[in-house]
Amino acid sequence: MFDWLGWRKGLPLWWSYRLNARSKEDVEDIFVGIAETRMNLLQAWTLEYWGHLDRLLDQMKPWDDRDRSGAERLFAKAHMRAADFSEIFLLDAAGTVVFSTDLRHRGQKYGEDGLIAPGLRYSRGVPGGRKCLYGPYADPWTLTIGPSTSSFHDKMTLLFITPIVWHGEWQGALCGRVPNDVIGDLIQRESGHVYPDSGDNYLFMAKPELNKQIAPGTALSRSRFEDRTFTHGENLKDGVTTDWGVVSVKEHTELELMFTDPATGELHPGVANTIRSGSNLFVAFPGYSDYRHIPVIGKGVTFQLPHCPDVWGMMCEGDLEEVYRIRGIAWRQFRLHLGLIAGSGVLTALLAYALAGRVSPAASGLLLGGAGIAFGLLASWVLHRRGSERIVGHMRRLNRFIRINAEGKGDLTQRLDTRQFDNDETRDLAKWINNMIDSLEGIMLQVKLASSDVLSSQRVLGESTANTAVATERMNERISAMILSIRSQLKDIDVAKDVAGEMRGTLRMLEDKASAQIAVAQGEVERIGDKMRQISQKVAETNGTIGAFMQTTQEIRNVLQVIEEISAQTNLLALNASIEAARVGEQGRGFAVVAAEIKKLAELTRQSTMEVSDIVQHIYRNAQHATASMEEGTLVVGEGTELVAAASEILGAAKADDSLKTQIVDEVVVLMEKIATVSMQNRSISTEVEGKVQELMTDIVGVRHTSHHVEAITAFLQQLVGQFQLTEARRR
Repeated sequence: MFDWLGWRKGLPLWWSYRLNARSKEDVEDIFVGIAETRMNLLQAWTLEYWGHLDRLLDQMKPWDDRDRSGAERLFAKAHMRAADFSEIFLLDAAGTVVFSTDLRHRGQKYGEDGLIAPGLRYSRGVPGGRKCLYGPYADPWTLTIGPSTSSFHDKMTLLFITPIVWHGEWQGALCGRVPNDVIGDLIQRESGHVYPDSGDNYLFMAKPELNKQIAPGTALSRSRFEDRTFTHGENLKDGVTTDWGVVSVKEHTELELMFTDPATGELHPGVANTIRSGSNLFVAFPGYSDYRHIPVIGKGVTFQLPHCPDVWGMMCEGDLEEVYRIRGIAWRQFRLHLGLIAGSGVLTALLAYALAGRVSPAASGLLLGGAGIAFGLLASWVLHRRGSERIVGHMRRLNRFIRINAEGKGDLTQRLDTRQFDNDETRDLAKWINNMIDSLEGIMLQVKLASSDVLSSQRVLGESTANTAVATERMNERISAMILSIRSQLKDIDVAKDVAGEMRGTLRMLEDKASAQIAVAQGEVERIGDKMRQISQKVAETNGTIGAFMQTTQEIRNVLQVIEEISAQTNLLALNASIEAARVGEQGRGFAVVAAEIKKLAELTRQSTMEVSDIVQHIYRNAQHATASMEEGTLVVGEGTELVAAASEILGAAKADDSLKTQIVDEVVVLMEKIATVSMQNRSISTEVEGKVQELMTDIVGVRHTSHHVEAITAFLQQLVGQFQLTEARRR
């Protein structure tokens, strides 16, 4: 029945559990609510701080590397808004710190084996890079730089890594350093703890993906029992004593502590079941053993923070004894009534025994009645003093505390002292009121910080709006001047369009006249060309006739040459005949006379032939001259024909050029018409732009008024928040 507790420890716990068995569902809701609230708080906080880095990175895009003062302002503003960052620094592609909110860290090189190398490798592991929430890990720089918002501080670190990628190339990373104790404060929230004596919310590794060197069940956040400030009794720094030895840590809880049962050395059931199932709720007797070997109950959940590859687990636990130690008002009143009834019965019996046989029955009845009345008055007084008045006193204390804060001018730094209340529903109510005030104070602090941020941003917005208004007024003047210039140009374009139209009409008229004249000239040139072709044909025919004549003359010369040869032969024969007649004598004298005549005739033929030959030679030479002249005429006629063809081509080209000029003019006119159309559109656009600029000026004036109104609202909000007294050291 009492399992591993044994009956000496188990019986009192079992009795407490049985007395409060009806509150089991409420206890379940409490632990589920705590787990869900803390998990949502962690995830919201992580998203918030990713947002701070994203906004800083967006502001850095137009920043010139040489503008150190601008970078310092950007980083300082981001650091002021993101107070949980102890440092914001910038890494280049080689892993060197080129800029940091802590000057001592600049120039530090993180190589391939550096402390943050796994986070950088994960961030660079995909094209375009990816964000990485790396840690917790031990970093001496965190200890050197100092705490941010947590009062407890060591070297355990959580690092936000935002990649800087340009055109697919890794350029470096923007990093934010958070002391790991910040997340411990987020989930602990000491002043609002429901179970202040024992309750503990802690993180552990559930499934390592990036930090594979961290075993499942290893602590990832500081435990309340690590520091004396946050616990009662033993702590992990000095050592927690168990029957199986002392459980302690050397430097810090994170990564040193494994949530195991010292009796078995195995992960205690709460952590083991949470890792196995992803969620675990156990609030019944006898609970399970934690690392102190004390029975605890609670809720376990697993989750992933944004851009953290590891799966974390969180346990929200309370000691079974504290959770169920409550003794309700009804139970206390019942015990008081039971005691008074028992006492009344005993006293009545003793009085009846003492009066028996000594007084009359009437006197005995009167005495017993008076004793009953007296005892009833005493019982009423006891019930009033020990019951109602005590409860009323507690309720008045609660009422007064609530009234102070309900009036709107309360002191949110105050908390109810739960030790002044009985261990009943009033103490429970006081604890929940403390929790509510703690939450309210955290919200009011956030509102105060947000209102301050809004006020400063609004002032910057006001200055920016004023500068924008001045720039817009100047732009309005420039645009107005530009619009006037455009309108003047539009008028000139309209005039140019009209002139181009008139020029097109004039050119078309001149083109028509020139086309008619060129057509007539082309007709005459074509006629001349025909005549030149006819002359060339006739010259060719004459040249052919002269050639035939020259050939006939050559034939005549050949005949004359034959006649000359015959005459020479005849003259030779006559000479031979005269010689032969002289030798014959008187008988040959007649033959000699005939020979002499033949000789004369031959001589006369020779002379005639020579004269005819000279005449034929003269005719031949004249025919040659005529042929040469005809050839020159033919060449001249050919050149004339070529000139006529060239003139025809020139006239055709002139006509084509005129057509091309007309086409170009038409294109110019069409272009001018398009320009005129565009000018009409520009005129409409310029009018619209002028109207939009006027609207912009009106909107800027409205923004300026709205900015002043927001400033007034912010001041009023700060005035409202200022009515509450807040613990300025708290950030959440």
